[in-house]
Amino acid sequence: MFDFIQYNFVMRGLEVGLIIGCIAPLIGIFLVLRRYALIADTLAHVSLAGIALGLLLQINPIIGGIGLSALSSVAVERLRLSKRIYADSALSIFLSGSLALAVVLLSVAHGFSANIFNYLFGSIVTVQSSDVYYILILGAIVILTIFAFFKELVYITFDEEAAQVAGIKTRRINMILILLSALTVSLAIPIIGTLLIAALIVIPVVAALQLKKSFLGTIVYAEIISLASVVLGIISSFYLNVPAGGAIVLLTILFFVVILLGRKRN
Repeated sequence: MFDFIQYNFVMRGLEVGLIIGCIAPLIGIFLVLRRYALIADTLAHVSLAGIALGLLLQINPIIGGIGLSALSSVAVERLRLSKRIYADSALSIFLSGSLALAVVLLSVAHGFSANIFNYLFGSIVTVQSSDVYYILILGAIVILTIFAFFKELVYITFDEEAAQVAGIKTRRINMILILLSALTVSLAIPIIGTLLIAALIVIPVVAALQLKKSFLGTIVYAEIISLASVVLGIISSFYLNVPAGGAIVLLTILFFVVILLGRKRN
């Protein structure tokens, strides 16, 4: 039953998956409560364009995804602050524009290959030993940064105007949050895939919110749902020979449905 532990690629996938499963809800709780969940989807599509650029330039595709999503996240935040266009309009522009750019770059690079399929939907087979180390380092940076600015992030999440009056540099905190979101999305690409990462960031948090716990309690339950979905999803993908990203997201939805039905009975 547990013969998957003898395969190094599965264990690497689990290691990376646990890191991603840990940081995704930490970012997601702030995005969901601020009605800013679409940013995860937008940055995922931007990352796809970065991956395509990386493949075209023959550099590490994940590095390309991180670089382009970080630059785009800064641009989105600046557009939002300028108030020249609505935030959802800015996200829509970047989402559609980055997807169009990805299609063009991939066509130049002779179309969708098996590698692209793995980046779209996630695959534990693509995770290398070097990926584990840099994802661990960057994941630790995300977690430490969240803890360092936790009070400020909570403050602006519930009342940004009051936080600004209280002397919090809201622009800086918002920029930190969106950069952390970009980094989280890019790091999750090998396991979850660009088309599904937004679900891991959003759905465990939405499911945990149904339990109506405190802010910290919601984070704890979101973490449990996320980590359980990742572990069970990766193991399922191994035995069923399906993409890891799809299995993980379906499990998060299953948890959400079970919690929702459980609340209706009470």
